[in-house]
Amino acid sequence: MKKIAVFPGTFDPVTNGHLNIIKRASLLFDKLIVAVANSPSKNTFFTLDERIALTRDSIRFLDNCEVMGFSGLLTNFLQEHDVDVLVRGIRNSTDYNYEAQLFSMYKLYLPSLEIVFLQTEHELSFISSTLIREIIIHGGSIDNKLVPNAVCHLLETKFSNNSTNIGNK
Repeated sequence: MKKIAVFPGTFDPVTNGHLNIIKRASLLFDKLIVAVANSPSKNTFFTLDERIALTRDSIRFLDNCEVMGFSGLLTNFLQEHDVDVLVRGIRNSTDYNYEAQLFSMYKLYLPSLEIVFLQTEHELSFISSTLIREIIIHGGSIDNKLVPNAVCHLLETKFSNNSTNIGNK
């Protein structure tokens, strides 16, 4: 029986920190579903379709990974896909405390659920989607040290008429 896990997030945008977790989780499971959340309450910078496409393009070299978009509760998505393992990346103790709280809530609805926390590698632990969006909004430089090439290319397309310095440095 294949062991399947889900790595959920809004991925707005997907970062090299996310990729670090995805690559490492793909080695632990037969199949990893990267679940891109619609999450209307987060007022995302990129559309769901853009976030799915960016994530797919960024992990296309990982044969055992699949990207899916979803709306609604994560627990419903897990049940629909018969998955009982959740992968979460943590950068620091704040992330851990937040994720542990969420996990306790998930367990109420899915008692068989297990979670695997993977700590982001130190050199990537400062990267967050929120930070990337702030840099973009304020016209800062984004390059492939922070995000995958697919994100850099989309940013170049979306912001070609303003002063944002985006590129593969």
